[in-house]
Amino acid sequence: MDIMQVIKNRRSVRTFDGRELSSEDIDKLNSYIENIKNPYKIPVKFFLLDAKKYGLFSSVIKGTNWYIAAKVVSTPHSEEAFGFSFEKMVLYACSIGIGTTWLAKTFERPAFEKAIEIKDGEFMYCVTPIGYPANEMSEKEIQMRKALKADERKSENELFFDKDFDNPLKIDENIKNSLEAVKLAPSATNKQPWRIVKNGNKFHFYVAHTKGYATKDVDVQKIDIGIALCNFMSVAGGTLKIENPNISSADNVEYIATVTI
Repeated sequence: MDIMQVIKNRRSVRTFDGRELSSEDIDKLNSYIENIKNPYKIPVKFFLLDAKKYGLFSSVIKGTNWYIAAKVVSTPHSEEAFGFSFEKMVLYACSIGIGTTWLAKTFERPAFEKAIEIKDGEFMYCVTPIGYPANEMSEKEIQMRKALKADERKSENELFFDKDFDNPLKIDENIKNSLEAVKLAPSATNKQPWRIVKNGNKFHFYVAHTKGYATKDVDVQKIDIGIALCNFMSVAGGTLKIENPNISSADNVEYIATVTI
């Protein structure tokens, strides 16, 4: 699997062609999701769900009866771990021709939580439909993508920095693909909240918080940082540690983790 090409090919799919998932692809997905791990070593449990069996529904999805949901025990960094693990699944699904889209809302949450037997202290941060992408998007999907500006990305000068947040990073060929993988990552309403400060072989990941994206139970934008970490480490490798470099930043910018490559 050429992971960089998979990252480039991935897009959010809300319109599917109506075909049932093949037994071969179901087996592949089940085998893969049983073994997903993340660098936080926080278990994330996945479930492949038949919408007909469990009465599952999303108003923005058309043409598939299958979903994948996941749950995690709420602990420090569970959002980042969930985002990392869920993105690994998304990229694998894309690599075998299966479409996905991250859903944090716009679905019947109680039915999904019942299907995966959520217990006290567990959270299901997101789900995704899965299926074979249709040749053409529905009108609703076209309008949603326009509203979200889904194909637009922030400039590198807004995202990547050298030693501190005052100096935009000059990107060389050695790290170009790794940072491009971050730029292409999906995020809630396409806010792209990740920021990276490079210092030598250390890449310090931060989240630039947007007001209204965190509740007492979940910070959606920390899930986004988990997604960005997955894309980055899928290309660059490296090890993850939490070792705050105490770089001065804006009030809404919070340190998350450091990847050393």
